[in-house]
Amino acid sequence: MSAKILLAGCGDLGTEVGLRARAAGSRIVGARRRAELLPESFEKQSVDLRTGRPIVGDDVDLVVVSLTAGDRTPEAYRAAYFDGLRNVLDAVDESAADPRVILVSSTAVYDVDDESEVDEGTPATGLTATGAVLLETEQLLRDRVAEGVILRLGGIYGPGRERLIDQVRRGGIHEPHVSPFTNRIHRDDAARAILHLAALESPPRLVLGVDDEPARLGDVLRFLAAEIGADAPGTASRDRERAGSKRCSNRLLRSTGFVFDYPTYREGYRAVLAGAGTRHP
Repeated sequence: MSAKILLAGCGDLGTEVGLRARAAGSRIVGARRRAELLPESFEKQSVDLRTGRPIVGDDVDLVVVSLTAGDRTPEAYRAAYFDGLRNVLDAVDESAADPRVILVSSTAVYDVDDESEVDEGTPATGLTATGAVLLETEQLLRDRVAEGVILRLGGIYGPGRERLIDQVRRGGIHEPHVSPFTNRIHRDDAARAILHLAALESPPRLVLGVDDEPARLGDVLRFLAAEIGADAPGTASRDRERAGSKRCSNRLLRSTGFVFDYPTYREGYRAVLAGAGTRHP
């Protein structure tokens, strides 16, 4: 696609979206608190989206809202996600632009821990305080942008997102007695999914962004240990509080023609361990 794209929130994922779109001929405007960290090929705006509005040119075709909170408190989530999106949409309304808007959200809005399958039709209750903020943010987009697209991503991993690998290498993580299902997506596939949805004539309004294989945490830990030559993780003496156990489906995303570069955690983590990909600030 060739377009003018505003990346509202331009961290690791947003930067990867911008680099890929720039390589395809698009103009990229990156808005973040420290815009000097962005690639030289981006047009840069230094703005704290929690409290300020970006400049939306009248010729902007696409706005990708990919925000992150400083910590996991409801207050931080509200400031980052809800207030951030509101400020972006206010800026859009003040311009003459009529862009497609894609909001990056999370599968954490599903309060499911019975290992059942989750798809776009599964009720999202957001029973945690932070999950409730994410649902409010999604509703804000629906209320203000008739054709806005929400992409709920699973756990993102990739270059620079190697905490789980480091924990296995150090022996600092143990497998729970009851290993939960986890859902993830490689950062590069997440970025590609955003651009794929942006290029569709009539994309779904809600899409789950996860790879092909929901995997038990223990299976992922043992795989990583074998790949890096570390000791297999032991079993925890007592289970940590579970953060859910669900099997998210990517059937809808795949039905739109999207093809994964890293269809499971195996291909994805092997690429990370091989040093493939770019670390972004």
